[in-house]
Parts: sequence; C-alpha cells; structure tokens
Amino acid sequence: MPSSSDHLPASFNRLAWSNLAAQSAEQIALAAAPIVAVLLLGVGEGQTGLLQTALTLPFVLFAIPAGLLADRLSRRALMASAEALRAAALLAILAMIWLGALTLPLLALLGFVAVCGTVAYSVAAPSLVPSLVAPPQLAAANARIELARTVAFAGGPALGGVLVGLIGAAPAFGFAAALSIIAVALLAGLHEPARATVPRRHPLQDIAEGLRFVAKHPLLRPVFVTQLIFGGAAFMILAVFVPYAVRHLGLSATGVGLTLAMYGVGMITGALLATRVMRRLPFGIVIGLGPVTGFVASLVMALTIWIPSPALAGLSFFLLGAGPILWVISTTTLRQSVTPPSLLGRVSAINILSYGARPIGTAIAAVVGGLYHAEACLYLAVVIFAWQAWVILTSPAVTLERQPAMIGEPAPI
Repeated sequence: MPSSSDHLPASFNRLAWSNLAAQSAEQIALAAAPIVAVLLLGVGEGQTGLLQTALTLPFVLFAIPAGLLADRLSRRALMASAEALRAAALLAILAMIWLGALTLPLLALLGFVAVCGTVAYSVAAPSLVPSLVAPPQLAAANARIELARTVAFAGGPALGGVLVGLIGAAPAFGFAAALSIIAVALLAGLHEPARATVPRRHPLQDIAEGLRFVAKHPLLRPVFVTQLIFGGAAFMILAVFVPYAVRHLGLSATGVGLTLAMYGVGMITGALLATRVMRRLPFGIVIGLGPVTGFVASLVMALTIWIPSPALAGLSFFLLGAGPILWVISTTTLRQSVTPPSLLGRVSAINILSYGARPIGTAIAAVVGGLYHAEACLYLAVVIFAWQAWVILTSPAVTLERQPAMIGEPAPI
C-alpha cells in the first residue's frame, strides 16, 4: 500500500518542478561561463580561476543575508525575485555576446549577480518546504528536491558544454535564462501559507539569534561541524584526483571523466533510494550513513595507491556521491523538524556557509600535494574523513529512532 509520502501536494509539486528548472539553469550557466571565457574571450587558466572565484563568492558573502530575508519576507516571493534576477543577468550576458561587447570583467560581474540569485533561491527553498507538506512527508519531499538538484548537477555541465559546442555560446545562456523564467512562472502559481509575524529587530540581532540557535542545539551543532569537515576532505580528493589519475592510474582524459561521473551516478542513486532507506532504517542511522560512507570512500581511494585500479577509484566516487545524499536529505529533514519556522531561513543559510570549507580543502591539497604528492593528500583525507565520522557517531543525532516532532514558535518571554 503506498505511503502518504508518495502523494505530495500539488503546491509542493510546483516547487519541485521550479527547483528542477532553476537548478538546471544554474548548472548550464556555470558550465557555459568558463567555456565562453576561453573560446570567445581567449583567457588563460589564471583568469578562468578568477572567474570561478567570482561565481562562488556569493555563497559565502550572501548566504546569511539571504537567510534573514527568507525569515522576514514571503519565501515564495523571495525565490521568484531571486530567479528573475538570475534570468535578467543571463539575458544581459546573451545581449553582450550578440553585441560583441562581452569582456571578462563584465562576464564575471553578471555571473556574480546570477549566482546571488542562486544563493537566495537555495536558502529559501528548504525553508518553504515544511509549510507545503505534512511532517510525515518531509523526507519524501526533500528527496524529491535533492533528486532534482543531483540530476541537474550530473547533467547540467555536460548539457552546457554540448549547447555551447552545437549552437554557440549565446543560445546556451538563452536556454538557461528560459529555464529560469519557467522556474519563476511555476512559483507564481504557488500558494504559500501565511506565517506568524515576528518582531523586527536590528539585522545583526536576527543573524546572531540564528547562529546561537545552531551553536547551542545538541543535534544541529554536530551536524554542522560534520558537514564542514566533510566538505574540506571531499574537495581535497577532488583537487588532486585528475593529476593523480593520469600519473598513477594511467587514465586518459576520457577515463578521468568517466571515473568522476561515478560521483553523479552515486548522487542520483542515493536520491532515488533515499525514501525507501528512510522508511526501513531508524532516522539516526540514516544520518550516520553519509559520514560513514564518506570515510569508506576515502579508504577505497587510498587503496588505489597500493592497487592502482580505475574501478576502485570509480567505486570511491560512487560512494562519495551516494552516502552523502542520504545525509543531505536526512539532515535537511532534521533541521526543518527542530527549527522554529521563523528561524528556518537563517538556519538553512548557516548550513550553506559550510560550503566555505571547500576552498580550504583545495588549499590544503595544493600545499600538501605540492610538498608530498597526491598520495599524501589521499592519506590525509582518510584521517579527516575519520574525524567527521567520529563527530557525528558520538553525537545524539545518531540515536534518534524517528524524525523528531515538528517544533513550533517559542512562547514569547
């Protein structure tokens, strides 16, 4: 007999389709930007690195302000406005290409603006979900949202490259802008239930309130720390894998691409199986699966130092994608359950701040890899993955038998 979670409300389905369109637009544009920079503007590696920096900075700079807006404004309206901003930036890039006026600084600026829209949309979406579905449906709804993200993540870069190659740079950005406009249209028809009004205070007070909530919460604090450590360790492996795979595993460019693609395959597999897994296992066990699987993945990758097998490397990336997707879905459900609705935007934004560990991981890889080669990075990654697994396994989060009851607003003092 199908579970009630199999029948998600029509309002949520509009959000899910909007999310798929928005995530696809983001990935296509992110893939097209460096290709355009190299092929159309003739820039080199250093300049493309600066472009990529401009396209990642908004996640660090604007996640918290976006979370504050998500708690103060209509989340549906914020998401629609953010996606419209991204569409406008992509259409501006399209116009600049057609006019022959596109430069690298202009591409970086417009790309930065587009990603600011991405940040606001990404922060507000998980904050909106609990108001659209019943508490028992949260895990299934988050799995649907995450499946859309993983499909876009796995297929968007390839599609962006194909579009640029087949029909040119301008139409690729035009296609991404069209997807953003579709996402806005889907949100326009979505009804967002009214939320209780909260007193307006100085923005810094509201931001501090969100930070204190996460820092003091016995379940959310270890989740944040685990995610922070995981992000740094995972990007250490990603940073050194390509030269390591060519030198030590003897892979060609195609072989490297196919091996890295196993990460996306793992993500999609994990997202597809998430609802079934969460029905059959205790909630806390599912939370622990992601960090433990990440640790196993790092061991498998380190094993390739002794057994230089591309199959083992592919298995490592598959595990690195599949397990952590269960982590994202289960911890998002946890966050939505234990956070008061008026704080959910800021708490979601703090979660996104953990992405700041990624450049730290790549920087460590650059130093350690430069001094001691990639093998030392892989061994160090095992130690760091063991650390994040220990953090979550010694926390009360893994002892949860079921999803916690939804929390309401605290009583006024």
